[in-house]
Amino acid sequence: MSRITIGQFYPVDSPIHRIDPRVKLVGTIFYITVLLFVNHFAGYAVAAVFIALIVGISRVPPRLIFRGLRAIIFILVFATSINIFFTPGETLLFEVGFVRVTLEGLYFAAQMICRLILLILGSSILTLTTSPIRLTDGIESLLRPLKILRVPSHDIAMMMTIALRFIPTLADEMEKITKAQKARGAEFDTGGLIARAKSLIPILVPLFVSAFKRADELAIAMEARCYRGDINRTKMKQMKMTRADACAAGVMLVFFTAILATRFL
Repeated sequence: MSRITIGQFYPVDSPIHRIDPRVKLVGTIFYITVLLFVNHFAGYAVAAVFIALIVGISRVPPRLIFRGLRAIIFILVFATSINIFFTPGETLLFEVGFVRVTLEGLYFAAQMICRLILLILGSSILTLTTSPIRLTDGIESLLRPLKILRVPSHDIAMMMTIALRFIPTLADEMEKITKAQKARGAEFDTGGLIARAKSLIPILVPLFVSAFKRADELAIAMEARCYRGDINRTKMKQMKMTRADACAAGVMLVFFTAILATRFL
């Protein structure tokens, strides 16, 4: 759980927390899309400045946000290795057998690392500054026009929010199961690849059982509270766009335009 930040909510009063969840959702989508078009370190530098400003205004401890990067260390190392050793290029640095390391490969690998780190940080900020209830309301509001096509927007929003909410819960459960199995003498770091894969069975089986049990308990709790989806459902707090939300959207647009402009300048 200490390595998972996506899905956790940090309750504190800040301007970022008070922004309409629809603005943050659309902004996060555009942020991810813009990062995919960046092909220069100047764009990543602008994105890093944007993330630093958001973190500072949100009053979320930076260590809590950067802690989520520990969970993707393996992905970062794997992606870096693939891009360094298998990206073709003209400027050869050294070659050992079939392994060729080029300057273009190093450049592309560095870009990949920056992109993954910024993607994780941006996604973490969304969930850390938005409560699950407001996140559900925001997703449902954005999907509401699809009701014309008979798309169950409320059900989709509820499922997405529950999935995000249970990421840290399942991570915590997996940590407890792992410690319990180690206390019984289980070893997970010895043997070959097949032996290590088999050693995960005592963890995965209880984890799946616990996940299904939690899902069943959640369904019973929702039924006990007379939850019937979107049928005749009202909201205690109606979402309304304010001037602060419009200003936040304008600031995001300026930063996203600056990030995208680095691709063409």
